[in-house]
Amino acid sequence: MQIRDLPYADPGIPDVRTGTRFLLWLGRNQLGGQVRATLWGLLLQLSIAALPLGVGLSVQAVVDRDGTGLALAGGLLALLGAGIAVGDMMLHRTAVTNWVTAAARVQQLLSRKTAELGSVLTRRVAAGEVVAVSTGDVEKIGWFVEALSRFAAAALTLIAVCVGLVVYQPALGVVVALGVPVLALAALPLLPRATRRADVQREKAGKATELASDTVAGLRVLRGIGGEELFLTRYRRASQEVRRAAVRSARMWALIAAIQVLLPGVLLIVVVAYGAWLALDGTITVGELVTVYGAVALTHHPLRNFEEIAMAFSFSRPSAKRAARVLSLTRTTTATDAHDKAATGDLYDPLTGLLAPAGRFTAVVCGDPDAAGRLADRLGGHPTEASGRHTSVLLGGVPLDELDLDSARTAVLVQDKDPVLLSGTLRELLDVPSSGAVTAEDALAAAQCGDVLDALAQASVDTDGDPMRTRITERGRSLSGGQRQRLALARSLVTDPQVLVLDEPTSAVDSHTEARVSAGVHRLREGRTTVVLASSPLLLDRADRVLLIHDDEVVAVGTHRELLRAEPRYRAVVTRETEEEPDLELEAEQEDSVPEETVPEETVPDETWEAELEGESA
Repeated sequence: MQIRDLPYADPGIPDVRTGTRFLLWLGRNQLGGQVRATLWGLLLQLSIAALPLGVGLSVQAVVDRDGTGLALAGGLLALLGAGIAVGDMMLHRTAVTNWVTAAARVQQLLSRKTAELGSVLTRRVAAGEVVAVSTGDVEKIGWFVEALSRFAAAALTLIAVCVGLVVYQPALGVVVALGVPVLALAALPLLPRATRRADVQREKAGKATELASDTVAGLRVLRGIGGEELFLTRYRRASQEVRRAAVRSARMWALIAAIQVLLPGVLLIVVVAYGAWLALDGTITVGELVTVYGAVALTHHPLRNFEEIAMAFSFSRPSAKRAARVLSLTRTTTATDAHDKAATGDLYDPLTGLLAPAGRFTAVVCGDPDAAGRLADRLGGHPTEASGRHTSVLLGGVPLDELDLDSARTAVLVQDKDPVLLSGTLRELLDVPSSGAVTAEDALAAAQCGDVLDALAQASVDTDGDPMRTRITERGRSLSGGQRQRLALARSLVTDPQVLVLDEPTSAVDSHTEARVSAGVHRLREGRTTVVLASSPLLLDRADRVLLIHDDEVVAVGTHRELLRAEPRYRAVVTRETEEEPDLELEAEQEDSVPEETVPEETVPDETWEAELEGESA
């Protein structure tokens, strides 16, 4: 797989049982790139390791005054230099390709899972953790995949060096062959502690990222209640914990790096001392001593890859664990018999008893906003994890979780009470998959976005006043809450799904705008199934059918005016009345109906009082 071929047509089905298994799965899927990178790494490492042989031959040729041997040694050094240049260049190219393609695979898997779960994802996993997985964790995972081939090349090079030295000069080669494995494994006892410290650092960094994300998202509210400094103090405290954890982790890795420098130095001293004694004794030549010395000195280079792979694994394992946790989330239970075609008909929720007839405007009143949010998720085909398959919402008698995901999304669209606007132009915002029956102009008009278009036209600098070409900032932060809500509603109306579920679509607008929006949505969605979760009388009065849900169960069905007269629980939610308020109103009506002759005489002004009043006025 090359970078130019991205994205993957199919990123595959990952093994998400553990973080380590996920890393191994990625490695297997990158097998071709790993083999190529390992081969180029071998060319680089073996060329470096063979340099002492060329130097030793050159030195011995000078000592023996052998011109031909010197020329051959020079040619060997030139060849090794070319091998180093080509190997280094191609190793870097293939290793970076492995990094990018592995990171792209993980990002595609995360994007696919996000599209599958929708808004349910942030209900199961904290938003800050999702951000951390899709940014920093992806880089850490890609780093491990990229370092794996260099480590394999380094390990094979060390084996080749030890075997070659034993064959070339057994007396010194045996010493090197015994010492190199000790150098490679010396830091192994320290790795568990280093890994634990890296895990703590990643955990604290994830919490700090989550806190920062929540603070930024709620900054306007925090400023309004004066809590900005409180949350900033909490973030400073969290960031200091991250710093201290990072320092503790860095100390352990510094100790490992020191061992990787110290022990090769000790081995080099031993080899030089023992080799010098053998050279003085005449057992080996000066050229052979130089060759062995150079080979031992250059083992430091492949040994650094052992440190790198240990660090990469320690940092990528918790990242892979978090990615695997997100990727292991499922949309719902697996159906035994999937329905290929999208279902049509009434929308029915067995858990609450909610029935939305096809082609009708149905309103749902819940006293608990959280219950309304859970109901909206369920109507979108995301049943709660504890509820089981039998509570899946039915569309035309077919469970939504047995439909193909694309078919389910085409059939039912759910707009959250806090919809997100992506950055881009207004035209790009409304350029969504749709039936084509509703134009952007009709949707904007139904959602009463005239003032939003005027504001965007005035804000445009280089678009000649065209609001459709004006860029909307990230999450629509340059717009008010009501403007964002209406633009999101227009986007949902453009989609024109078979069933549209709106959760409090007018909670951020004034009553006059709400009345016009209600009329526009009712008119545009005529003949299409629409379910609105709201408690606003202006919306409820437009509905063909209103359902009251209490304790996750439909307890009353009728029109808005019928329920207002006959259902006290409905009246309490919609009019915000308490139980005592109706009694007070009844008492007031009774007082107004008291006959005039029953009023006590002392309450009627007499003529004397009127005369005194006239005198004072004069």
